[in-house]
Amino acid sequence: MTIIAAAIPTWGIVMIIVLVILIGLLVFLTIYGRKLEKQSNEAKQQMDANKQTVSALIIDKKMKKMKESGLPPMVIEQVPKYMLGRKVPVVKVKIGPRVMTMLADNSVFEVLPLKTECKIVISGIYITEIKSVRGGQIPKAEPKKKNIFQKLSEKAAEAKKKSDAAAAGQKTPKRSISENAGTKKKK
Repeated sequence: MTIIAAAIPTWGIVMIIVLVILIGLLVFLTIYGRKLEKQSNEAKQQMDANKQTVSALIIDKKMKKMKESGLPPMVIEQVPKYMLGRKVPVVKVKIGPRVMTMLADNSVFEVLPLKTECKIVISGIYITEIKSVRGGQIPKAEPKKKNIFQKLSEKAAEAKKKSDAAAAGQKTPKRSISENAGTKKKK
C-alpha cells in the first residue's frame, strides 16, 4: 500500500478525492432532478384534470409575499417555509357574486387587464391562462427593460459583426447624414 501511495503525489490523491465527490454530487443531482420532474408532471396533470373556464372581473393584481397575500390560512399552511417570504402574483377576482383572491401564472399575470371582464382558465385557486377579454383582444406582454449585461452583450455582438465584416473584406456601412450632422467640428 505504501508503494502505491508513494507513486501517486499528494496533489494527485487530492484530485482523485475531489473527482469522486463531484461524481457523487452529479449522481445525486440527477436522481433528485428526475424526482422533481416527476412531481412537476404529476402536478401539471392534476391541474389539467381540474381546470375549468369561468368568466371573471379582474379587480386588482399585485406581487405580494405569500404571508401577506390574503389567501386562506389552510393554503398558507401547506406552502413550504422558504416560499413564505417570496413574492407571488396575487389577483383579486370577482367570479359571480364572490370576490376571491387567487394566484396567477407569471405569464398570465403580466397580461391580465385590470377592471375588465375576462374568460379565464382556473385550477383551484390558480389562474393558468386567459381565453378572451370582453371588448377586445388579449393584451400583449410589454417587453421588459434590458439590464446592463444584456445591453453590453448586444453591443458586443454588433461590434463583432462589424469586425467580421471588415475581416471578410466588406466595407462597413457608412453613417447616415443625420448621424454625421452631430459630429461636425465647429470653427
